[in-house]
Amino acid sequence: MQAARLISFLRAHRSVIRVEITRVRGSSPREVGADMYVSASGIEGTIGGGQLEYMALDEARKLLKNGGKYARMDVPLGPEIGQCCGGRVEISLTLLDAATRADATARARAENRARPHVYIFGAGHVGRALADLFQHLPVRCVLVDSRAQELGLSQAQVEKRLTPLPEAELRAAPGGSAFVVLTHDHALDFLLSAEALQRGDAAWVGMIGSATKRAKFTSFARRNCDGLTTDALICPIGASGSRDKRPAVIAAAVVAEVIAALTSETTAQSPERAMP
Repeated sequence: MQAARLISFLRAHRSVIRVEITRVRGSSPREVGADMYVSASGIEGTIGGGQLEYMALDEARKLLKNGGKYARMDVPLGPEIGQCCGGRVEISLTLLDAATRADATARARAENRARPHVYIFGAGHVGRALADLFQHLPVRCVLVDSRAQELGLSQAQVEKRLTPLPEAELRAAPGGSAFVVLTHDHALDFLLSAEALQRGDAAWVGMIGSATKRAKFTSFARRNCDGLTTDALICPIGASGSRDKRPAVIAAAVVAEVIAALTSETTAQSPERAMP
C-alpha cells in the first residue's frame, strides 16, 4: 500500500486494528505478511477480498467495539465460507498503539522505497496513458521527456523529469528497473533501447514499433554496439493479439507485460499466492 495513504488513514482514525495474514497452508488470496488496517468506519489495504476479508473486517470491528486489543482467526478457505481456494489461513488482529503505528508507517515507507522502478521515455499519447495506469500500481514510475509541453500534459501522480539527456536518467536507474521506450524520435529510441540492453540488469526493456523497426534496430545494434544481442528486447510492445492502436489499449497491454516481468521472480518463489 502507499505510505502516504496509510499515514493519512492513521491520522484520520484514532482506533485502528491491523489485520495480518500470519500463516498460509495451500492456496490463499494473499501471501504471509499481507495486511490491512481497519477502523470503525474505514479500511486501508487488503488481504485478498472476498468472504475471507469480509469475515476479518467484521471480526476487527467487533474487537474495536468491545475494547479488545488482540484476536486470532484460523479460517479454512472452502465451501463452508463460500470460497474455493482449498487452503487455510491464520490471521492476527492487533489494536495499534503509538509504537505499532510508528512501525506500520516505517514499514510502508520502506516498501515504497523498495518498489521497482519503471521508466517511461516519451510523454506522448502512449507514454501519458502508461503513466496513468502505472500510478495505481506498486511501482515507482518515472516519466521522462525533453519536451516540457508534452510532459506538462500528464496529470498522473508519477515522477516527471524534464531533461535534454534522457540517457543519463537511464544510466542512473537502479538495477532491476523496467524501461519503456517510446519517444518522438526513432534515433533516440534506438539509443535508449541499446543503453538499456547494454546494462544487463534490466527487468524488462521494450520499444514501441513494428517488426520492421525491430529488424532495423537489430541491424543498428550489430553495426554500432559491438554486436549487442537484441533477444531481450520486447518490440513490438503490447502485442497481445489486439490490433487496437488507441493509446489507452496499447498502454493496458504494455502494463500487463511489465508487471508480469517485475513480479515473475517473486511469484515463482511464493507458490501459495494463487488466487481463489
